[in-house]
Amino acid sequence: MSNEKEIKIEDGNKEETVSNEDVEVVENAEDAENKDDVKVADDQEETESADSSAEEKDPLEALQEENAKLRDQLLRTIAEFDNYKKRTLKEKTELILNGGEKTITAVLPVLDDFERAIADKNEDAAAIKEGMELIFHKFVKTLEGLGVKKIDTDNADFDVDFHEAIAMVPGMGDDKKGKVIDCVQTGYTLNDKVIRHAKVAVGQ
Repeated sequence: MSNEKEIKIEDGNKEETVSNEDVEVVENAEDAENKDDVKVADDQEETESADSSAEEKDPLEALQEENAKLRDQLLRTIAEFDNYKKRTLKEKTELILNGGEKTITAVLPVLDDFERAIADKNEDAAAIKEGMELIFHKFVKTLEGLGVKKIDTDNADFDVDFHEAIAMVPGMGDDKKGKVIDCVQTGYTLNDKVIRHAKVAVGQ
């Protein structure tokens, strides 16, 4: 007779007899499965831990990288600013030396007219005067093309922004009080900026 202990298992109305060896085999199989599950779980945890450590950088290394990046940006900015200063200084120097080139070029035709007028041997005073008036009007047009305009003083109210009073004229009547009576020297503006005030006599 076998020493194996028999265990009865009821499955509904049916009884089955299972030996100890069978029970041990089942238990060993279950233990093996549980161990495999534990091993798989451990492997997953190790993989996740490795991935997490790979993703997380050393704080010191991250700071060093950021510091190197900022230093590179700073050096680039300094170099660009230095180049900008040199370029601006060069342009300013050229502007000071050659800023009047446009004006001189525009005035040269008027100078040519003066040379021709001086070289002319005509002694007719009327013809000479007419020639001078033509040159004068041409010169005024040239200046207007450069943004130079005459300050109007005809029957104008005295304005310190445009006029400089050099004389006060009494006894001109109330309607002339504070008005420009006469212009002694013409004033001019350049692009709406006063470059010379008109010198005027003002009614008192």
